[in-house]
Amino acid sequence: MKNVTRKSKVPAMDASGASEAVRQENVTRILDAAERLFKHYGYTKTNVADIARDLGMSPANIYRFFGSKADIHQALAQRMLDAGYQLAAETLSGPGNASDRLRKHILQQFQMTLETMISEQKVHEMVVIAIEQQWPVIDAHLRRLRTLVTEVVREGIAAGEFRDTDPEVAADCFMSATAALCHPQMVATCVSEFKICTPEQVVEFALRGLK
Repeated sequence: MKNVTRKSKVPAMDASGASEAVRQENVTRILDAAERLFKHYGYTKTNVADIARDLGMSPANIYRFFGSKADIHQALAQRMLDAGYQLAAETLSGPGNASDRLRKHILQQFQMTLETMISEQKVHEMVVIAIEQQWPVIDAHLRRLRTLVTEVVREGIAAGEFRDTDPEVAADCFMSATAALCHPQMVATCVSEFKICTPEQVVEFALRGLK
């Protein structure tokens, strides 16, 4: 009688799952290389061929994952905005009353924008291009931030810290009043004006509007 060796049944990785994992790995490598080159040379001075050369692959391989340099830029902007959103979410859901959290959030956004504009001008260039071209990722990011701020304002109203009003309108007014501290182009234009009033005073002025 012949001995029959039974092969143990090991769960095989789903083919679509494996291919998606490989695809995501390649996308991440391309975005990492693009970010590195954009930061060093600037967005306008970097092309797809440069990214491909940095990765040791052909431009055609890049185009398997992205249709153009603008698509790479959008994906990179989305990744950067996601990181900024995560920081905002942690701050606005953190400890302290509503005023404390809103104050910390706006001053944190201002500091991040200022550092990007001064220390990483090439990154600032990428952000400005994204805003000027009115990319959907920018609008989606602002909507997500507005949702977070609205929730904090709603909590402040419920606690009696802020006056009883429409939280969505109040949040929108608060964000408009502090836009000069968060919008990259406005920060670049208005930063010299903060010699008259400080960013902290701007935030306090906006918070008094809620109270």
